[in-house]
Amino acid sequence: MKLKTLVVTVAVLFSGSLNAETLSVVSSFSVLGDVAKQIGGERVSITNLVPADGDAHAYQLSSADAKKIASAKLVLLNGLGLENGDVMRAVKQSKVAYAEATAGISPIKNEEGAHHHHHGEDGHHHDHGEFDPHVWHDPVLMQKYAANVTAALIKADPAGASHYQARFKAYSGELVKLDAYARSQFNAVPREHRKVLTGHHSFGYLGKRYGVTFLAPQGVSTEAQPSAKTVAAIIRQIKQQGIQAVFTENIKDGRMVERIAQETGVKVGGKLYSDALSQEANARTYVDMFRYNVRAMSGAMKK
Repeated sequence: MKLKTLVVTVAVLFSGSLNAETLSVVSSFSVLGDVAKQIGGERVSITNLVPADGDAHAYQLSSADAKKIASAKLVLLNGLGLENGDVMRAVKQSKVAYAEATAGISPIKNEEGAHHHHHGEDGHHHDHGEFDPHVWHDPVLMQKYAANVTAALIKADPAGASHYQARFKAYSGELVKLDAYARSQFNAVPREHRKVLTGHHSFGYLGKRYGVTFLAPQGVSTEAQPSAKTVAAIIRQIKQQGIQAVFTENIKDGRMVERIAQETGVKVGGKLYSDALSQEANARTYVDMFRYNVRAMSGAMKK
């Protein structure tokens, strides 16, 4: 008899401690969610507001998502204007602890006003703000991003501090390898051939880090429709500069890029993963995504 009660008590204690140890985290989009998963491991359970293959620029907060935010222990945001005002308000109203992964990172300023002050297809005005939020395309900056995520996890779950620190250290090593890989790939291409055409401007940080020039008919947001004049100018540029690397993106309709490719006779080199991870093996994690993009771009430049 005694033995039985003992077994039951142990089982109850055990299941209780398991539940208590899973920190429920809401992340604004899949790249950030993956970083949190790599550092959190089995101590965290993560829900992404914008799923894999989803477009963070076009995201609208639903009441279900507002509920997810309210019931989380921690909300992780990218910051730098990636999340719209509705998301920010819902997070602040929920009183749930939140952190911005880009805190303390020096951002790239969005170039021309034209790139980010425009009307979306639905007629609403979208202001993509002063800064470029796509810092994840630079693994060097991702050290700080991952460190911010680590600090937020430790603050929300102090008992897990050594677990998070150990995992951060391992992840930090992965990021060092990613940077070395990108450098070796791009350095093998003469600077004047390091040019890539994509749908919208999300690779500014990668361009700055590795000396790659990106042309994007759409500007910073995925919602702008480029004018015929812009498209004609890009076609001219591709022909004059002999650009070989032309890509669509996983979050975008690629028809415009396909048309530009047809008119210039350049083959589309496949698609890049810009603002979201993917269900496909190419980009299940941030590390996979970055490696895949670098390999695809550098490969197309070398042709």
